[in-house]
Amino acid sequence: MVDSLPSLAFLGAGSMGGAILQGVVASGVPVDGIVATNRSRLKADALAALPGVTSIALEERPDGNAEAVASARIVLVGVKPAMVPDLLREIAPSLRPDAIVVSLAAGVTLQTFAAGLGQQAHVIRSMPNTPSTVRRGVTGLAAGAAATADDMALVRALFETVGAVIEVDEAQIDALSTISGSGPAYVFLLIETFTQAAIGKGFSEADARLMAEQTFIGATALLEASGEEPSELRRRVTSPKGTTERAVAVLQEAELEGVFARATDAALARARELAAGA
Repeated sequence: MVDSLPSLAFLGAGSMGGAILQGVVASGVPVDGIVATNRSRLKADALAALPGVTSIALEERPDGNAEAVASARIVLVGVKPAMVPDLLREIAPSLRPDAIVVSLAAGVTLQTFAAGLGQQAHVIRSMPNTPSTVRRGVTGLAAGAAATADDMALVRALFETVGAVIEVDEAQIDALSTISGSGPAYVFLLIETFTQAAIGKGFSEADARLMAEQTFIGATALLEASGEEPSELRRRVTSPKGTTERAVAVLQEAELEGVFARATDAALARARELAAGA
């Protein structure tokens, strides 16, 4: 892990920006100052208690975004996609010459950032996910035309404080978002459904949740610790002609592979709609 990080500005520290911010703070890596902006005092107060974080409410300090970026080496843009162009025009005059601007906005292209900041701006597009809050995230990074290898190394080090990092071409970012970006929601849905199956077997909601949640947590911990392929671990649990084999057969008959392919295709189609402004 990196020994320290330069000054950071989080513009729009909402669900995703807040997740990264909280993960960086939780990592314990020294940072040369963190400033976060949110529109309301209520949201700003939620971050103000984090150690080392200066939290700005834009409803009280309208120039807060420009103020935040003036001293930041890395600027993370986490506002809603539709708000990005106006924000870029707002902060462009205040950016440091060596600033690296990192997009957290789904569906917003590197060209949009270049149009707002100039083709010479050092921009990197990222696609993190919410487990970054607990430092178990996955982040995809795509470099803009002016971003250097050093820029990428520094931003990679930032996101590695909150999980794993994959470097891809921008053309792959939307596809990556359908797997690791949206993936936690798929897992939570599976746990919800598994819990309901347990309730249907007569267990209390509390016991059903405990069984379902801890089974997922334990299985993934075993996968990580063992270094084995998921298919091999599945085979070890599935005794020939046993109960698990019968259950797995039902799941395979449901064509889960096709279900997940259609789900991720639908997410990818929506990502492209967002990129087109739909």
